[in-house]
Amino acid sequence: MLDIEEFRKAGYQAIDRICDYYYSLADKPVVAQVEPGYLHAAPEAGEQFQTIADDFQKLIMPGITHWQHPSFFAYFPTASTLEGTIADLYASSVSAPGFNWLCSPAATELEAITMDWAAKLFGLDEVFMASSLKGGGVIQPTASDSCLTAVAAARSRFSKLHPETHLQNLVIYGTTMTHSLGAKAALILGLSFRALEVSRDDAYGLRGETLQKALKEDRAAGKIPFILIATVGTTSSCAIDNITEIEQVVKEYPELWIHIDAAYAGITLACPEFREMCHLDAINRCAHSFCTNFHKWGLVNFESSGMWVRDRTLLTDALDVTPEFLRTKHSEEGTVIDYRNWQLALGKRFRALKLWFVLRSYGAEGYRAHIRKGIKQAELFATRIRESKKFEIVTPPCFALVVFRMVGNATEGSPPPSLAQLNSLNRLFHRRVSARPDIFIIQTDIEGMYCLRFVPGAERTEDKHIEAAVRLFEEEATKALQEWEEKA
Repeated sequence: MLDIEEFRKAGYQAIDRICDYYYSLADKPVVAQVEPGYLHAAPEAGEQFQTIADDFQKLIMPGITHWQHPSFFAYFPTASTLEGTIADLYASSVSAPGFNWLCSPAATELEAITMDWAAKLFGLDEVFMASSLKGGGVIQPTASDSCLTAVAAARSRFSKLHPETHLQNLVIYGTTMTHSLGAKAALILGLSFRALEVSRDDAYGLRGETLQKALKEDRAAGKIPFILIATVGTTSSCAIDNITEIEQVVKEYPELWIHIDAAYAGITLACPEFREMCHLDAINRCAHSFCTNFHKWGLVNFESSGMWVRDRTLLTDALDVTPEFLRTKHSEEGTVIDYRNWQLALGKRFRALKLWFVLRSYGAEGYRAHIRKGIKQAELFATRIRESKKFEIVTPPCFALVVFRMVGNATEGSPPPSLAQLNSLNRLFHRRVSARPDIFIIQTDIEGMYCLRFVPGAERTEDKHIEAAVRLFEEEATKALQEWEEKA
């Protein structure tokens, strides 16, 4: 076990190694170069700490996929700033489980304040702020936790309004592009999930008429839709549901809870020029809950998912379980927030500290600059793809996401490649790219089309990395097409 002075020495070494890691990051393989089962079981006896620290470099780092690598373009970004790293170190040095105000008043107070700061940064209505004494924000682990919490609260609200309702008749609405968090919430809570169809003509966003039709159909069949998960920035194509139209439809269904899942794209609300595109005005008027992940594009180290609610009592009424040993003077007087009643778990990490560090260090201007940089880099990539004869863009680029695929060569007098043939070509292209250690992208499926996603957003990504990615894709596309034609 370390004593304080040994900890000091080990801490100096750890910081030095972290700094060395970031200096050498661009030279590392983007994806971990190990096979399943490469790690061994823990020892029975304790070991020297230096041996353990050295084994982190020797055993653990080879198994790390570097999400902060400037050539990481897969999934969506997952942030890791030096400010957040330091904040996590401080937070882990004090035990603050945060289940009520008295546990560590600073943890609760800071979470309320920083979530109000972020609400103002994103242009959310004052009702979503803790200072309104009506709604407020809470930092959940992930967007899936935020969604599950919203569904649980919505179910409780509806059941209390209609106690005669059978739970098996309750339906969660999403779309065919909604993240799996919707279906998973239904699975966990024993409810039904209906994925409403969206189309290419509407850029895969939910339209009001589609929602209206589904509501009438399900009501007529005895089903009761009680929550809609509307998305701002879907995973496959960054589609945005038409929340302005949705708002008009739900005026006839006031008991339908509207949860906005903006896990990726909600961060763009910090930039005023993107607020209309994201339907912010409609969100402020009709949403019951709103979620965006600071730990994706928002510069805060994982995990940190911001969730705001219009009416905090809808959370506490659904989730408040307070045995005698959790009662405190301040809680009984109602003068403080007890965040255990705003989430599924009892305790919580001191996540607000890293949000506080990041917001104060970058400021609103730095935050916006980071977002705009990622969008400009995606625009650069899209321009290069349009200039190429080997690729095409599949869906309109949205924020920093570009969905593209290879196009095959059609010989004169022969029909163009079929969808199945193009899918085969793009799988081959993706396999070739995935075999390389110097870049990482993933695939998606859009209406049966096998496509590739390209998402810049890492803080250290520069334009030169975008240009290098384009050159790499051109090179691998040439080889993939040759291999594909030889097999045909």
